Amino acid sequence: MLELSVNLGERSYPIYIAQNNLTDSPNLSEFVRGQKVVIVSNETIAPIYLNQLTSQLPNNSFLSCIIPDGEQFKSLEYFEFINRFLLEHNCGRDTCLIALGGGVVGDLTGFVAACYQRGVDFIQVPTTLLSQVDSSVGGKTAVNHPLGKNMIGAFYQPKAVYIDSNTLKTLPDREFAAGVAEVIKYGLIYDADFFTFIEDNFSAIKEHQTDALSKIIYRCCEIKAEIVAQDEKESGLRALLNLGHTFGHAIEAEMGYGNWLHGEAVATGMVLASQLAFLRGYLSEQELQRIINLLAKFNLPVQAPASMSCDDFVKHMIKDKKNKQGVIRFIIPTSFGKCELVDDVTQQELEELFRLHAN
Repeated sequence: MLELSVNLGERSYPIYIAQNNLTDSPNLSEFVRGQKVVIVSNETIAPIYLNQLTSQLPNNSFLSCIIPDGEQFKSLEYFEFINRFLLEHNCGRDTCLIALGGGVVGDLTGFVAACYQRGVDFIQVPTTLLSQVDSSVGGKTAVNHPLGKNMIGAFYQPKAVYIDSNTLKTLPDREFAAGVAEVIKYGLIYDADFFTFIEDNFSAIKEHQTDALSKIIYRCCEIKAEIVAQDEKESGLRALLNLGHTFGHAIEAEMGYGNWLHGEAVATGMVLASQLAFLRGYLSEQELQRIINLLAKFNLPVQAPASMSCDDFVKHMIKDKKNKQGVIRFIIPTSFGKCELVDDVTQQELEELFRLHAN
């Protein structure tokens, strides 16, 4: 069992990482004692893991709210669906929601928890690599809108995060690779040695070897916990966690949510951000290729959709949450383990970037 803490004063909470957290979750019964437990999951995950989780609840007392599986269901429609479920079952402020699933379930459940009766407790039990290394930690909750990803949401921290790496055994290869994109992101933004570790151990990671998985999950959570503790609501440092996301969210919105997985879009977004850094002289051609090669080793896409033009990207990026006064702001790597936020990228630079990318 590995344990970390996200240090946010009275809102601090633990992250537990183990191979058997679904059947032996430390302190879970204490976190929900005296509360009405509602587990939100999806149609794929619930049949596999719901019984394991609920076996640890006091008196096995719980309600389950099951939604369809897919990014397209992280919407206001299903935000309302879960709220209606809670109201129909007379859930009060003494309710604790448990998000059992990937990033869609976690983000949606967290947003409901933030809003229902002005705030109820929730616990994250992430079952995908992407949610385990990134979205379950830090309190970002949201739903998508047709005009932009994660545009409606709130910062709202969970009471605890339980990560069971055994759930990755049932994760499709494509979903696993999408999670690796976020793992690689942490190396680029914060820890050059970690990036090298991923390069050196890509076979072990790809083969789901236990030691390698524990290492990457722990280090990603550790980095995110450090950053969130310093900048909970993304006023500065935390924005760097969005490397690849400005371009990636544009791909998701343009292509339709769910057609590109989030991690796939972020992978291509990191390539674009790195190519922009190359054009600005921050990265050498060899360093740029090193980034592209590592993403490609995990079968992640490194080329934007052929149907998307520079203008298609801009129309979505102009709505990005990092922007100020209508100026698009980009996160770009200035070296391995270090990124910067820039707000002076010109239209000419973007056009040059997409010409480079197309070739």
